[in-house]
Amino acid sequence: MAAFCCRHFSFGAVSGDDEHVVELRPRNGVMTIHPASKGQKIGQSLVKLVFDVEDVESSFATARQSGLVFGPVHAAGGDSFVNARDPSDHPISVSSRVFSV
Repeated sequence: MAAFCCRHFSFGAVSGDDEHVVELRPRNGVMTIHPASKGQKIGQSLVKLVFDVEDVESSFATARQSGLVFGPVHAAGGDSFVNARDPSDHPISVSSRVFSV
């Protein structure tokens, strides 16, 4: 997961004393955790990682060039977002919502 975030979303990874813990530091943008859709059930993904960026189009275009597959761009209330799946098939999103408030 750390390599995925670094490759597609410009995070830097810092390993601590515990080899199982990796701290991700955003180089630009922010990552937040949102509840997944209301229809999700136990055993399914109950959270969605959302990579908050000012410019969704350029951010997901860069990730797309690295091989990440996205759905269509959605616009709502002055912000935009696009959805994808991480390597473990969890839902993720690239969104400008926090920057349009």
